[in-house]
Amino acid sequence: MESLAPNLFVKDMNTTLDFYRLLGFQVTMSVPEKGQGPLVWAMMTNGRVTMMFQTMESLGDTLPPISRKDGASLLLYINLTDIRAFFESIKDKVTVLQGLEKTFYGATEFSIVDNNNYVLTFAEHEQH
Repeated sequence: MESLAPNLFVKDMNTTLDFYRLLGFQVTMSVPEKGQGPLVWAMMTNGRVTMMFQTMESLGDTLPPISRKDGASLLLYINLTDIRAFFESIKDKVTVLQGLEKTFYGATEFSIVDNNNYVLTFAEHEQH
């Protein structure tokens, strides 16, 4: 295995892309391609982190086990460097669930919720 790129199902693609742009992500691929009509799927990246988003409507009747509700029993854990600067740059633009804190396993973390009720935890494993 080489990588993992979650594909999250969303109700409003444009609002979702705007939210993730606040976090520094950029659209790298989309269906249809830019300017060809409303997006039903998009891939965004920030560094080595890739996220995919797909409209719930595009699922139609396929893959019935996938919930058509916002959010999930899922937490996306994203490692990064300079967590304090990143936190300061977004904390007033997003819903912070848990502020910066040092964990018992030595990471500095904080958690937010995105516009689709997915929880994102950002972490930095600092060397001392």
